[in-house]
Parts: sequence; C-alpha cells; structure tokens
Amino acid sequence: MKKLCLLLALIVCFVSVAMVGCGETKSDIITVKVNEVTHSIFYAPFYVAINNGYFADEKISIELTNGGGADASMSAILSGDANIGLMGPEASIYVIQGQANDKPVVFGQLTKRDGSFIVAKHEYPDFELSDMVGKEIIGGRQGGVPAMTLEYCIKSAGLEIGAGVNQVNLNTSVAFANTASVFETTSAEFCTLFEPTASELCASKGYHIVASVGEISGEVPYTCFQTKTSYFENNPYICERFLRAVYRGYKFLVNATVDEIYNAVSPSFAGVSKQSIITSINSYVSSDAWVSNPAMTTQAFDSLQTIMMTAGYLEQKASFNSVVNNKIANKVYKYFN
Repeated sequence: MKKLCLLLALIVCFVSVAMVGCGETKSDIITVKVNEVTHSIFYAPFYVAINNGYFADEKISIELTNGGGADASMSAILSGDANIGLMGPEASIYVIQGQANDKPVVFGQLTKRDGSFIVAKHEYPDFELSDMVGKEIIGGRQGGVPAMTLEYCIKSAGLEIGAGVNQVNLNTSVAFANTASVFETTSAEFCTLFEPTASELCASKGYHIVASVGEISGEVPYTCFQTKTSYFENNPYICERFLRAVYRGYKFLVNATVDEIYNAVSPSFAGVSKQSIITSINSYVSSDAWVSNPAMTTQAFDSLQTIMMTAGYLEQKASFNSVVNNKIANKVYKYFN
C-alpha cells in the first residue's frame, strides 16, 4: 500500500508539473518574420492586427522588415530571411515561370486595388490623365505592379507612352523606395506615391494629390501574403492564425471611426503627422482598398495578368492553382462570417 501511495503521489506530481508546462509562457509565442514591400497605411488591417493585439491573441510575434520593392521581398522569402512576404502576386508569377524549387504560394489577399496616388508639383483642379501628355511621371520600378498598373491606365485612356511631345513620359528607372526623393530633385511634374508618403510630401513641399490610381484602374489583386510552399505545408496552423489576426484587423477597420482607426494605426507610423495619417485613412476607406474576403478570385487573378501582359512583362498567363492556394483563406472567411 505504501508503494502504491508513493506511486500515486509521483503521478499526481508529474501531472501537476505537466499542466504548469502547458500554461501560457514566452516559449508558446511563435515569431513570424514578415517582409513588407513598403510601409504604407494601405496595409492598415495588418498594422491594426499588430497594435490591437490580434497577433498576440493568436500567440504570434511579428518581426517586421521592409523590402522596399517586391523583388527584394520575394528574395527574402526564397532565402529564408522571411517566413511571409506582403507584396504583389506578380512576384510569385515571375518566380514560378522561372521554374523555381520550393515555389512561393499566395495564401491570402489584403488589398484589391492600386494603393498609389498621382502627386503633382502644381495644381490641377480637374485633373485628367491627358494632363500628363508631354510631361514626365515617375511611376515606380520597371516590372512592378505600380508601374504596370499606371501604364495600363494611361493606355486605356487612349494615350501613348514615350518621350515625345504628344506622349506621356513614364519613368520606370527609379527604385521604388527612392521615388519621393528623386521626384523632389528632378524636373518631373508627376510621380506616384503611397500614403502616408504622398500626404507628407504634399504638406512639406506644397505639392498636390490629383488622382487615385486605384480608382482609375479598378479592382486588381494588388497585395497578398505569400510564403514558400514548404512553409505553407509544414506550418498550416501558423498561416491560419496569421491570416485570422489580419482579418480581425479588417473587421475592425470597417466598423471603427476614423479616430479609432488612427489610434490603432498610428503606433506603426511614428513621426508621421496626425493629419497625414487621417488623410491617408480617409483616402483608402473611400477608395474601398481592402478585400472583404481574403480568398483571391480567378477573375481578379486574370485581371492582374492582363495588366502584366499589356505592359509586356508576361508572355503567357500562369494557371491560378500554380500560384494561389485559398484553403486557409476560405477557412478564415468562413470562421468570421
């Protein structure tokens, strides 16, 4: 009996220790390294998820880096420097068509239109794309979606691209991260910028936001969450928890006031004026920038590839299933709706 009692006591002690070990500790928190293509209020649902503690609720800690362009963000994923990339799906299309091993996969969409704005050095009260004829616009990196979408808009308006007096001079030689600084120091009359950079530059230099590229171009799967196939297959629950947190951020945005959104977003934009942040929020809310369903549609995917082909950066369209996997996105959407 004494031996039995001792054995039972040991069992109880072991179970108690095990239960303490199952409590919430720092070791339970999983760090997810995310590389964003740029830092913009355009990605507000993601920042809200960070600042409102939605990732923490999912036991995820975000380690955030900035790629300054989709090419760099994709390189970070493929090299293992990042687990997840926030960038345009064109990056995955380029890699897949290059027959890469452990190919990238899009597992959730965030934005559904171009998030850049046309900034001018002078006022254009009734701006039309034809106002850019004979002038230069710095339109982002060659082969990037911002530049390709802008080119698509210009051509759809019946205008020609070139350096002639009757053409729009679209400059795609400037690195994405350098657009604002180059615009300031050259004779270019126009450039495209994301918020809050656009509002901050206008406030400091007296420039003017004259149009939203996203409103002109219409819906397109502009920014998505992407990872390597191996990470997606080996960590499905992490990807699901990640996307669930982001979607909570979206749900907050569509139900919150501007002041509530400001309080949730501003910690991610230290040094940016309150007015610029509020202006940026209003711009993206009014343009209906974010998807209500993180699962990409085949129609949206086809629209993106049409833009890429129009710009001459895609010869043959990729199949939807070779780039996109909606399994987790569908599950997350169903969970909240």
